[in-house]
Amino acid sequence: MITEIGIVAGDIWHYLDQHQKGTLDDMVVSIKKPKGLILMGLGWLAREGHVTLLEKGGTYEATLTRR
Repeated sequence: MITEIGIVAGDIWHYLDQHQKGTLDDMVVSIKKPKGLILMGLGWLAREGHVTLLEKGGTYEATLTRR
């Protein structure tokens, strides 16, 4: 399972690199993975400091953290 979460985290990173930002719902549609798996990938990236998450209108919007 950890490998699959890591792969989805990579998919999320690439999505955000191309789109600048994205909501959880947008990523579920574009990446075509279950919402729970997308959330785990976002958590992984957030924990590592690679994404910033904001709650907007009942969903979450993510952006890559630029250092």
